[in-house]
Amino acid sequence: PVGRPPRWSGPMGCCSSTYPAAPCKGRITVAKEDLACLGDGEFLNDVIIDFYLKYLLLEGVGGLVAERSHIFSSFFYKQLTLLTVCFSVPLSDRHTRHQRVKTWTRHVDIFTKDFLFVPVNQEAHWFLVVICFPGLEDVHHKRFQNPTGKPLPIHLVTFWQLECLPASAVFTRTSLIITGLFLDSLLFYALPLNEFTLLANQGSVVYQIVVFSYLQVEWEVRRGTPRLFTPDSMRSSNCRVPLQDNSSDCGLYLLQYSESFLQNPVVHFDLPVRLESWFPRQRVRQKRKEIHSLIMRMHQSQNTSR
Repeated sequence: PVGRPPRWSGPMGCCSSTYPAAPCKGRITVAKEDLACLGDGEFLNDVIIDFYLKYLLLEGVGGLVAERSHIFSSFFYKQLTLLTVCFSVPLSDRHTRHQRVKTWTRHVDIFTKDFLFVPVNQEAHWFLVVICFPGLEDVHHKRFQNPTGKPLPIHLVTFWQLECLPASAVFTRTSLIITGLFLDSLLFYALPLNEFTLLANQGSVVYQIVVFSYLQVEWEVRRGTPRLFTPDSMRSSNCRVPLQDNSSDCGLYLLQYSESFLQNPVVHFDLPVRLESWFPRQRVRQKRKEIHSLIMRMHQSQNTSR
């Protein structure tokens, strides 16, 4: 079909590519079978999702934003919500969930990061949860201005702009607070309220609660002190984002949400967060070819260096 990425070429014994290259830890192997999901109309699998998110963090975006971000594996949420696990000591639900993933962050203190990305797959649908400023213990007040003397549109102000603005002229008061953002490419918020949309909106709350309760236990383990991660101490928003126009591109939208956020991490102070014009739909339509070409270049480079 027109627009379908080219087939993987090369001998059957060389049909895999590993990223990042040795001796880096956490390497992901992309096999010939994984490339098949980059064809038009196919659902992206966990390997492609994890590969591209890791690439974005290590090379695709880079810089200070990447250093201050942590991206969880696509298996993290799945492991966090397993139905049955046996432990010798009775644990509360949140402690039970944390036990399943307690070693996943042993080499990183996520509370030193500004942004945590949690890719989620539920019922064959991909969406993204982003936690902003998980280490903030109190509301941090910031002042910002527009050099023209007019108030800046709050929903377009980024944390980096706040840090760089001069401390003079007209100011507007606002605050930074831990915020959970729910980015889903299905049009739940614009549909009439019915049993389906109500369930979908309730689902987003469930996902956020699961992640928030994980953060609460992780804080106790890391910092040795109790701390509540609740709606009273955190805000959350079902973001108004660009939406898919078919049934198969949810994974591509998750990747583009992540890429756009890492390129310019917008910190919104008015809810709901409105990002409908964040990027053109054409950018997502090109994503399959871009990722396929990227993997092919890495594959050829690795074969050449052998």
